[in-house]
Amino acid sequence: MSALSQRDPDVAGIIEAERTRQVECLELIASENYASAAVLEATGSVFTNKYAEGYSGKRYYAGNQQSDRVETLAIDRALQLFKADHANVQPTSGAEANMAAYFAMVQPGDTIMGLSLDQGGHLTHGSPVNFSGRLYNFVPYTVDRESETLDMAAIRVMALETKPKVIVAGYTAYPRAIDFAAFGEIAKECGAVLMADMSHIAGLVAAGEHQSPVPYAGVVTTTTHKSLRGPRGALILSTGDMAEAIDKAVFPGTQGGPHMHTIAGKAVAFGEALKPEFKDYAHQIVVNAAALAEGLLEGGLRLVSGGTDNHLILVDCNSVGISGLKAQNALQGSGIITNKNTIPNDQRSPFVTSGLRLGTPALTSRGMRPDEMKRTAAWICRVLKDPDGDGVRETVRQEVGEFARMYPVPGITDAVGV
Repeated sequence: MSALSQRDPDVAGIIEAERTRQVECLELIASENYASAAVLEATGSVFTNKYAEGYSGKRYYAGNQQSDRVETLAIDRALQLFKADHANVQPTSGAEANMAAYFAMVQPGDTIMGLSLDQGGHLTHGSPVNFSGRLYNFVPYTVDRESETLDMAAIRVMALETKPKVIVAGYTAYPRAIDFAAFGEIAKECGAVLMADMSHIAGLVAAGEHQSPVPYAGVVTTTTHKSLRGPRGALILSTGDMAEAIDKAVFPGTQGGPHMHTIAGKAVAFGEALKPEFKDYAHQIVVNAAALAEGLLEGGLRLVSGGTDNHLILVDCNSVGISGLKAQNALQGSGIITNKNTIPNDQRSPFVTSGLRLGTPALTSRGMRPDEMKRTAAWICRVLKDPDGDGVRETVRQEVGEFARMYPVPGITDAVGV
């Protein structure tokens, strides 16, 4: 019996129930993935006990020899992985990484351009309910109404007219490739710094499956989970001339003591991403997303922009006459985990939405391939076309549970049926 089971069976029981849920369900939330057993072990290590305010060699507390070693290792691996000049591995979340990045580049009230939240941008890219929209003058750009993709010519015109100090590229619900080189040219032309938020595609960038923003952006932020398969946390990369400003913006600007156990997990994840097999994994993510999209289209669903270039798919639930919220709940009752999401020019509220966001990183981590994606697409279409049918949900839930148990979950199960 574990220490947790002995000391606190209530919490132990909840954790076990969550483990079972992850094993028996199909995880299609684009921002979720499964960390390896090694990442989980490092994240749950004795580094949880250590305060380490400051940076390597310049800590405010004693006893940080090993903290220095593991943070330096994480930095070195991040630089090798993304070929950047500078890396700060201390941010504890993507939102905090973006906050620090803004603090390093602009002053409150300054103008920034970012993709509107309802078009695929993130809360921290200028939403009026977020600190970003409250502190800075965000000018939102949008996707083209017809193609539902970024119109770089229109973005250039807006940038030249508004003269932002920062342009944010990188999104939370955009299924197409991002031309960071074009964004870099626009930023240079209007005198702005390009900030790339590659949180969703970091794993694809690391493996060469998506253009890297690093050669074109002054600052690059990313979470370390999602397609990178690390612990929940974040990373900031920058050019050398931005290094001091970034470090000061993280500590003492926005954070105190870093989470050394998470930084240890980041070091492990970066090391895993440097291995040749990670390239195969990232490639399979993209292949699987294309197969899933094809299956959904064959099943009669409309996809925003018509498909995907990356790990992410955005379904227009209007094509089956339901809301994103109803679709999410119907699929959850069937053992398929997704999230509702706004789509461009959505007529429903951000809580209800007309869209459904899907992603393939987690299922790819379980060893699934295009055939499994097509089968999953068939289940999704079956449920969404009869979202109120209890019999349909019950049948699909049983089929999904049996199917899911055939594929080991990294860090959780190692054999069929476990």
